[in-house]
Amino acid sequence: MAYGAVQQDVERTAAEPVPLHLRNAPTGLMKGLGYGQGYQYAHDVQGKVADMQCLPDNLRDRVYYEPTNEGAEKQFRERLDEIKSRRSQAPSPKKADSKTES
Repeated sequence: MAYGAVQQDVERTAAEPVPLHLRNAPTGLMKGLGYGQGYQYAHDVQGKVADMQCLPDNLRDRVYYEPTNEGAEKQFRERLDEIKSRRSQAPSPKKADSKTES
């Protein structure tokens, strides 16, 4: 079920651009264009949870894996719930970094 949804989304969004904050910025031009700006390395932030969107905007809220409450999946579910809670409490990097155009 999840595999089919992933496959459909990959086919449907193959041409979608990688979010700018996930792009490498090896040149000054790319840095100037915003490549890599706002990237958060999860191991450097409190709780090891980066509040960073890694999918294109049109897939922002997509969920592919829904663990059960049995066996190891119960622990996965608890960790995913903790991550979701931390992200909902953090200020949105997009809103905090947005600039007003004149």
